[in-house]
Amino acid sequence: MAIRKKSTKSPPVLSHEFVLQNHADIVSCVAMVFLLGLMFEITAKASIIFVTLQYNVTLPATEEQDTESASLYYYGIKDLATVFFYMLVAIIIHAIIQEYVLDKINRRMHFSKTKHSKFNESGQLSAFYLFACVWGTFILISENYISDPTILWRAYPHNLMTFQMKFFYISQLAYWLHAFPELYFQKTKKEDIPRQLVYIGLYLFHIAGAYLLNLNHLGLVLLVLHYFVEFLFHISRLFYFSDEKYQKGFSLWAVLFVLGRLLTLILSVLTVGFGLARAENQKLDFSTGNFNVLAVRIAVLASICITQAFMMWKFINFQLRRWREHSTPQAPAVKKKPTVTKGRSSRKGTENGVNGTVTSNGADSPRNRKEKSS
Repeated sequence: MAIRKKSTKSPPVLSHEFVLQNHADIVSCVAMVFLLGLMFEITAKASIIFVTLQYNVTLPATEEQDTESASLYYYGIKDLATVFFYMLVAIIIHAIIQEYVLDKINRRMHFSKTKHSKFNESGQLSAFYLFACVWGTFILISENYISDPTILWRAYPHNLMTFQMKFFYISQLAYWLHAFPELYFQKTKKEDIPRQLVYIGLYLFHIAGAYLLNLNHLGLVLLVLHYFVEFLFHISRLFYFSDEKYQKGFSLWAVLFVLGRLLTLILSVLTVGFGLARAENQKLDFSTGNFNVLAVRIAVLASICITQAFMMWKFINFQLRRWREHSTPQAPAVKKKPTVTKGRSSRKGTENGVNGTVTSNGADSPRNRKEKSS
């Protein structure tokens, strides 16, 4: 009777691209549930909280200023639902960029595992920074922030926002929240997770702080400034991966990085330390969203200064380490003199190479000579 052997084949291993696509499909299905809910009267009231911006106020037109009625927004607890929905949208966009752009480039360039993960990180972040920087600049120009810098602190609290302003902050919070599940989807290395958690947490802390404390004008200017510098770094790293001789982008980034930290401190001190400190209304009032008190101003300036100091400390350490690597001269290889033992064996050893190793001339080692004599 024939005995059937058990199959020893291991189950098929799912590829990384298949896992990412599977998660993207699941997230797409969840997002479609909210969109389809808008089509039915029963679920429309619940779905609209996730899809559209909440807490809008219509200001009537005034005859003195000759303006039309404007629809402005303030923040509330329902914004969490909107942030969650657009977090799902950010995951879908992330998967589309990864599959149709970055993965195709990776297959052509044949990067190593280390360069592969760094290329994906810089590719995703450069696309986001470019989009957010252009969008934020458009808001600054449309609301005359550049021509009149006093808007940063004048008429505080800025508890009413335009549609563009509020949607910008919602999208920023959604994007950086989507970075947490992406650590799992992208199979990030354990040693890289603490570093990424730190900078994701710093982004969320400062963006949410500017949003909740009604410092959205100052936050928008600082974000656009910071995103421009970070975009230059990541786009330079992408060029460096394609050609390692490319270093000009990093030199320009180093100069703009220092200038960016300096401008951030100047604008923060000018707005919080001087502009808001001289405002008439300096009473804590949650109903109107006024947080212009001494304790809050000190906390805001302290958090900004500590973050900028931390970034400069990391930057200086990186530049010093890079300077040491380039300045240390590489010592020339020292040729070892062959050890003199017996005449014939020493000559044969030099023929075979250093320490009796076999070279390309096909000379026999002492062990092979023994085998031949036997």
